[in-house]
Amino acid sequence: MKRTHLPLNGLRVFDAAARHLSFTRAADELAVTPAAVGQQIRALEDTLGVVLFRRTTKGLELTSEAEAGLAALRAGFLQFEEAVRAMQVQQSSKMLTIAAPRDVSAKWLLPRLAAYAANDPELRLHLVDADEGVDFTQANIDLAVIHSASPGDHEGVALDDGMLVRIGAGPLISWPGSPDAEAVFSVGNAGAAIDAAMAGLGEALVPKFLLNDVNIKASGGESVPGNGNRYWLVAPLPQWRQKKVKAIVAALTGGAI
Repeated sequence: MKRTHLPLNGLRVFDAAARHLSFTRAADELAVTPAAVGQQIRALEDTLGVVLFRRTTKGLELTSEAEAGLAALRAGFLQFEEAVRAMQVQQSSKMLTIAAPRDVSAKWLLPRLAAYAANDPELRLHLVDADEGVDFTQANIDLAVIHSASPGDHEGVALDDGMLVRIGAGPLISWPGSPDAEAVFSVGNAGAAIDAAMAGLGEALVPKFLLNDVNIKASGGESVPGNGNRYWLVAPLPQWRQKKVKAIVAALTGGAI
């Protein structure tokens, strides 16, 4: 029989019934009714073309055909269990790879990762620069921070509301994505624009998300809506379900998932 045609659910029911030699006790183990166990056994017998149990005055007995395959079946289920455990090992892995733009790492992510790692000395963090975007298919990345209008094809949670704040004074400072296109100074990212404005080189309209309270108070500027983009924590759905990813997302967002 081809692997794709294996009646795995029926075989699981057969294993339980064979161990207990009772449809009732097998049903208790599997949290189904005895009638459901009987239906599964009959369907399995029809599929295999053999009789698996015979009823006697003492109760159920295995047929010779059932006994012939039982040891191999149980060995197979043990291998299934080992395979599942092997796949779950990564769930308890202490290695976490996060991709983020450099300015996000410097202004927002690193202090929070430091606080998170302080509570788990076994944690191993790998931070990847993602100024040119994130490709989960090309790198072993668990989680990423992106600046976009939506999480795209991934699962994600928004980190901010997309508001901007003008800081500093003097000539305009622009950065990729900045509304201030006609600027005297241009820098590589919003974090560099913050540093330039705080150093006295001019004024910049920057994401409020990247500013600390001191910067905001020093700016005295009002928040204004951005262009619709905001910062997101994202990961493909299978990775989003990992315990280690859920834990770091909850820590970074205050339990937003």
